[in-house]
Amino acid sequence: MMAWVRAGLRHRHVRWTGALLAGALVAVLFYGLVVEPARLVERDTVIPLSDWPMQCDGLRLDVITDTHTGSPRNGLENLDRVVQRLVASDADAVLMAGDYVILSVFMGTYVPVEQIAAHLRPLTARKPVFAVLGNHDWWKNGPNISARLADAGVRMIDNAAVKARFGDCSVWFVGLGDLLEGRPDPARAFGQVSDDAPVIALTHEPDLWPRIRDRASLTVAGHTHGGQIYPGPVARPGRFVRGALTLNGWIRHGDRQLFVSPGIGTSIVPMRLGVPPEISRLTLRSTPGS
Repeated sequence: MMAWVRAGLRHRHVRWTGALLAGALVAVLFYGLVVEPARLVERDTVIPLSDWPMQCDGLRLDVITDTHTGSPRNGLENLDRVVQRLVASDADAVLMAGDYVILSVFMGTYVPVEQIAAHLRPLTARKPVFAVLGNHDWWKNGPNISARLADAGVRMIDNAAVKARFGDCSVWFVGLGDLLEGRPDPARAFGQVSDDAPVIALTHEPDLWPRIRDRASLTVAGHTHGGQIYPGPVARPGRFVRGALTLNGWIRHGDRQLFVSPGIGTSIVPMRLGVPPEISRLTLRSTPGS
């Protein structure tokens, strides 16, 4: 038996097949570890909303999340690249859905929030930025991270609501604390909405979506990294699944709308495969009869 195996391994077709498979594995690892984490795509999504007022038709929001500055190939210079893209965008406002720092990742380097905040100032000087914290931020002293980002001009809205005006359009941005660490309080946050202007909810963890009130026309979240490693041929759920780590993009359930951005950085493993770093660009549209 062993002689037959050794003879087979010496066969040139077997050797060539083994070499090709090894080469393919090296290529995939190189792409996932080096190439894709350094990419940055801007993905446009048009979201029709049945309760969206005509005066807000066409409102554009850029969404970034899970920047995890300090993860491999994702230092402050990459944050600068993201900020430059956001400044150049025609979006009316920017939403940031948490996890700005990195707790730990193989080959990564922790970057203090003070440095991250300083690199966000060119963005906050140009357009309004609304943000909530993620679980990594809470693990690294959430109150301090919130304060330093606020010092840089970011509107921190964990369990709070703020009203913003864009021309004739008024919108409430309601932030919910992170489901894992931020003690989300929908009653407190939505209780601050004082009129009938439309509401956009912002949170880090999409599993909070069932607890977010129907008053929100759209909920924006992050956390999942879109799976971070998600080969193209594998079908995504296409619907909301509690605890799913592959939620990505626009998800509808009846009249309820959720958008999950796949984020920028990496966590746990320094690889992205099939889910490139993304600035999600949302255009909100009124549907007939709204």
